[in-house]
Amino acid sequence: MKTKKFPLLTQKEQSRLYESLYYLKMAELKKVCVDLLIDNKGSKDTLIKKIMQFIQTGQIITTPSFPPLSCAKNRPPQSLEPSSLMLYGSYKNDLKTRTFFKKLIGTHFHFTAFGIDWLRDRWLLGMPPTYQEFAEYWILETAARKQKKQKPKDEWMYIRFMQKMKQENPSLTKDKLLYEWKCIREKKADNAFKLLEKVKNSLSI
Repeated sequence: MKTKKFPLLTQKEQSRLYESLYYLKMAELKKVCVDLLIDNKGSKDTLIKKIMQFIQTGQIITTPSFPPLSCAKNRPPQSLEPSSLMLYGSYKNDLKTRTFFKKLIGTHFHFTAFGIDWLRDRWLLGMPPTYQEFAEYWILETAARKQKKQKPKDEWMYIRFMQKMKQENPSLTKDKLLYEWKCIREKKADNAFKLLEKVKNSLSI
């Protein structure tokens, strides 16, 4: 069998594909991974990184697992207390937990993407935080983000698109915004699938 030459796309094509992949739905991204024989577990951002890494190098990235120290099944049951550990498998984003955090932080508390990202990073390091540590991080990070507005993550392409359209065209109705989103998503998805077809053709040669 002839050795495949990576990357499978030009630099310009890679840039176009990377942006277009964020417009795909999770089910579509998972199918892309299956077609390329890539592990399809993880967030949208994780799946896109796996796809791009494979196209660039041929390397298949496996989804990292949380070490035993971060997992509830390897620890005694934890009660909902400030000193209790937030463990993977027992921590829940539910009303009871939200109410508990509001007592620690204040009624303005709400779950945020940056909080979940921080929690997952701690789990991957095998250093699950306590609820009090999470509360302290949330307070500091929320204050910092009020001083400097953060750009929405790439995986929130729908939110970014809607915000931009509302800023540029404040008079647009919700139905019109959704129509515009549908049109751009279909266009970007079509672009992604055409580039991915080229990738599959390269692999079949």
